[in-house]
Amino acid sequence: MKNRLSKENCLLVAIDYQEKLVPAMCEKEGLIDASSRLMEGFKIFNMPVLVTEQYPKGLGTTVEEIKSSSPEDAQYFAKSSFSAYDDEGFVEAFKKVNRKNVVVMGIETHVCEEQTVLDMLGEGCNVYVPADCVSSRKAFDRDTAIERMKAAGAIITTYEAILFEILRGAGEAEFKQISKLVK
Repeated sequence: MKNRLSKENCLLVAIDYQEKLVPAMCEKEGLIDASSRLMEGFKIFNMPVLVTEQYPKGLGTTVEEIKSSSPEDAQYFAKSSFSAYDDEGFVEAFKKVNRKNVVVMGIETHVCEEQTVLDMLGEGCNVYVPADCVSSRKAFDRDTAIERMKAAGAIITTYEAILFEILRGAGEAEFKQISKLVK
């Protein structure tokens, strides 16, 4: 049974939003806008965030829009494997956070994100993929990867649905900030 997302039971994993990768993504403006808003929402809620960078020496570091939206205590991991779950430092931090509901956003959907999602599903995690916060160079690759992740058990949703699910209701302290963020 999947759990509803809450401030206490989930974390965000941002995969490879890097300087040399982002410009090549299809629909990159919408990707960065939605991803930055989701990241900002996790900052408002004071929730854990893990960020990966694939071979940053060659592909650059995380783009400024994502960095500036990240919580101050977001943890960054350089990796060389495609799946973040193949990186020992990432897995150690992930297990330390100890949350089974994981929101995974990033690029490229059909490579690093898909492999990370499949590994997390294999570890028994409930994985939520905001479709508006993922991309690949080709839309077909992105769309096919979303279908595969869904077939494997990932829950496909949107950044706004995630934020309002975590928020729960208009009476919550963060309501005005989240409402302003999604407008």
